[in-house]
Amino acid sequence: MMSRTVSSWILGSARNSFLLQRRGRLFSICVPNRHKIKWKLVFSKTLLYPAGACSLDDTFSLRKAFRHTSTEEEEFSFQLSPSQINDVLRAGELSHKILDSSCKSANSVLKFESNQLASNTPIEDRRSAATCLQTRGMMFGVFDGHAGSACAQAVSERLLHYIAVSLMSRQTLEEMELAVECMKPVTPILQLHKHPNDVEYREMTTQYFESLRVYWQHLLDLDIEPGFSLEEAMISAFKRLDSDISLEVQAPQENELVRNTALQVAFSGATACVAHIDGVHLHVANAGDCRAILGVHEEDGTWSTLPLTRDHNAYDESEIRRIKREHPRSEEKTLFVNDRLLGILMPSRAFGDVQLKWSKELQHSVLENSCDAGALNIYQYVPPNYHTPPYLTAEPEVTYHKLRGKDKFLVIASDGLWEMLGNEEVVKLVAGHLTELHVQKPELAFEKPVNLGYLHNLLLQRKNRGTTSLDQNVATHLIRHAIGNNEYGEVDQEKLAAMLTLPEDLARMYRDDITITVVYFNSEAIENYYRNNE
Repeated sequence: MMSRTVSSWILGSARNSFLLQRRGRLFSICVPNRHKIKWKLVFSKTLLYPAGACSLDDTFSLRKAFRHTSTEEEEFSFQLSPSQINDVLRAGELSHKILDSSCKSANSVLKFESNQLASNTPIEDRRSAATCLQTRGMMFGVFDGHAGSACAQAVSERLLHYIAVSLMSRQTLEEMELAVECMKPVTPILQLHKHPNDVEYREMTTQYFESLRVYWQHLLDLDIEPGFSLEEAMISAFKRLDSDISLEVQAPQENELVRNTALQVAFSGATACVAHIDGVHLHVANAGDCRAILGVHEEDGTWSTLPLTRDHNAYDESEIRRIKREHPRSEEKTLFVNDRLLGILMPSRAFGDVQLKWSKELQHSVLENSCDAGALNIYQYVPPNYHTPPYLTAEPEVTYHKLRGKDKFLVIASDGLWEMLGNEEVVKLVAGHLTELHVQKPELAFEKPVNLGYLHNLLLQRKNRGTTSLDQNVATHLIRHAIGNNEYGEVDQEKLAAMLTLPEDLARMYRDDITITVVYFNSEAIENYYRNNE
């Protein structure tokens, strides 16, 4: 009964929506229950990857095997077995353990778990995680792309390096520059923690390194010691990378592949949220509508939520005031139309999107002289009332928080999660998952010699509690609830199956790409810090 209800609800809304036919694909501009949808729904195209570049289609080939390709198909089947559902949900899982839970090391990060679920094909979200080899701090980033995945891909590959370079001492920068001049290997900057299927723009490696080198040469020219504060470093890195994205596409390129990739990066866009954790010091830099929150375990046993970012969009009054200050009063009524920047873009801060940053003349010059914009899926569209660019910035807002023993985990996610679940719901689900894992995995404490019958009974108890059916990765647990919850906050298997098998031209109406990283803190290390510094 539930399956038929879900099926008829989804297909009925599809038939009743006004659909735009373009190149044999259907793109809906009627989005039920999605008041925060971005322009990427209306102006949706599949990004054409340049030859030699990897596509995320391989990552999600398993998911696509269970998914319809179009609403034009005669029949739909939303039936998936529990194991098939798990295969789809768990395909993008990534986890990395930093410390054993009993370790009292100064490292405040215990482990992190991450996952992604695509709505767009290929997925437009990206994520990054790395240990900074110079400072030993850890960085985690989530990047939400729009108008294609190119900008999010480039930012995910580059931004953490820009932050790391911004934090380096003058001596380290000089050593790196000397190594390059002498054609010797450069000291590694980051230890990346990647999913096996993470892609990269290999053809852009030389270009990206040269731009990074010019940046550290600029830092050396500043003749500043000891350098930026962490907040200054993150702001500088965000702004410099966005500037480099803009400059690289304007520079003459003999290599057509490099030129086309740079164009796709600059004319698509991405929001970004990056956390840097070093001991008890947590900094979060955010540009756009990704979000970061802390899960706090209070002394009375309850859980509370501490937001670390605010969404940069038309729903934030301070963001509206900021943009109005930067433009003439004559434009006040046209800056935001239908709760979108210039009537186009939902987030008011983002990388790329040079259509909202460059002059009309520059846009025309670059596109006319560089490429077949249509072949690269680049939209040549100048919005009305486009008078005083730039209207968009990649400058982040940085929040600092000093970790306490009661701060248990950090959640960073793209807006695909927050459109489905509120902050408090997310903290409740992560906290409940922690509790359930603890209950289902009791400590096997016993005296020697071991009684094999007793041990067998313990293992049977664990099996009977359903350990095998529980998501070990908490990001998967959150995705399962985000798309499968019913009105009672419980996962409805029929709805979950339907949401996972929606046709590609319909899925974007009901869910966005979702990317989540959850970082668990080592409470013992944090409390030791305060004991040792009293």
